[in-house]
Amino acid sequence: MQDTGFKDWLCRRLVAESRDAIIFADKDGLIRLWNAGAEAMFGYRAAEMEGQSLDRIIPEALRARHNEGFRRALAAGESRYAADLLAVPGLKQDGSRLSLEFTITLIKDGAGEVLGAAAILRDVSIRWQREREMKKRLAELEAGDRKHG
Repeated sequence: MQDTGFKDWLCRRLVAESRDAIIFADKDGLIRLWNAGAEAMFGYRAAEMEGQSLDRIIPEALRARHNEGFRRALAAGESRYAADLLAVPGLKQDGSRLSLEFTITLIKDGAGEVLGAAAILRDVSIRWQREREMKKRLAELEAGDRKHG
């Protein structure tokens, strides 16, 4: 069995080196952890994001809904997105959008009080674009069949 020091080191390395974005936001929605995967995905360095609002990576039209859901999950102490993938758009530093899928884990202290939420995010923009193009092509083919059929 590994000692606690090794496990702590391993956990830090897993978070730091993950290619997926790993973000932790406290109860106020302020980012407290922003890993290298988040840096690569969104274009912001950790030093630019830690202490900032999650709003910086959420499209403006979705911010109110996100903030309401965030507060509701923290108050309830659970999120359905702990098991179910959430698919949403995100904003990169340059203003471009990306398609994201992620899960949320509420982080609690030893007494069970919610400290904030951690998310593991994956950029699925390429897959989403391919699926959109495939659906468009299929619709075109079906329209052509109706014309000739």
